[in-house]
Amino acid sequence: MSYQIITDSSCDIPEKIVKEKGLFVVPFYVSFDNHNYYKENIDIEVREFYRKMVDNPDVFPKTSLPSVDDYIGAFTPFIKEGKDIICICITTKFSGSYNSASSAKDVLLEEYPDSNITVIDATVNTVLQGILVLEAVRMQENGLSYEEVVENVERIKTTGRIIFTVGSMDYLIHGGRVGKVMKVAVNALKIRPMIILKEGEIFPFGVARSRKKSIQKILEKTRSHFMEVGESPDDYEIVIGYGYDYEEAVEFRKELIESLSEYSSKTDIGIFQIGAMIGVHTGPYPLGIGLVKKYDK
Repeated sequence: MSYQIITDSSCDIPEKIVKEKGLFVVPFYVSFDNHNYYKENIDIEVREFYRKMVDNPDVFPKTSLPSVDDYIGAFTPFIKEGKDIICICITTKFSGSYNSASSAKDVLLEEYPDSNITVIDATVNTVLQGILVLEAVRMQENGLSYEEVVENVERIKTTGRIIFTVGSMDYLIHGGRVGKVMKVAVNALKIRPMIILKEGEIFPFGVARSRKKSIQKILEKTRSHFMEVGESPDDYEIVIGYGYDYEEAVEFRKELIESLSEYSSKTDIGIFQIGAMIGVHTGPYPLGIGLVKKYDK
């Protein structure tokens, strides 16, 4: 039986790739006034979202998760076609999207008891969630069964990491993503903490006083990560995530490839724009990398 891969818009996969791969993406909602909510990439494009942030630095937008009805609406057409469903959702540490999808699954299985619906907590988000979803697509393209895709996604998601920096800590502070002690340090010293996401949670791994030094620390942390796990970047999918400044991301990719060349032959690195779900916490200038081990390595 055929199966459909579905995810939420936290995956930040470019629309062109979404269409090419036949994915279905359930959108988050974003609001700038707590009253009007817009579906991400449907009612408001990500570029416009960031432009509003840049033009209105004192406004802190919010996101809202997809509802149970949103997921029922996403799942139902595929179930009626006789397809099984694999739905990969943003980490439950950041959002209740997984819970909405799970509730939709329970509702639909009452009406369609012979259907198979698996909802997976990605334990990751943004561009890392995106390359995890694309690995699931690659498994499907390579002929893996429904059960094999589920098993492999669960296995490789633990290898995922996001290593990044931000242009300003204001949004992380406002959103409660950093503690009071860090807030005092940031305001007093004008530093930029370096951040790593693993297993659904964010942790600081150092500080930097300039954007240039922040980028250098990302490169150093990437190298040390591969040294620690004893594996090669060649066996991983790696993507750059950025917010508003695409040109900076292009330049960063050059620096990353040059750094990786010292210990691997990895050059196929994509550039994905970080969407609203994470952008509301990072502000308009996040920059970093996501990496996850290929399922067949």
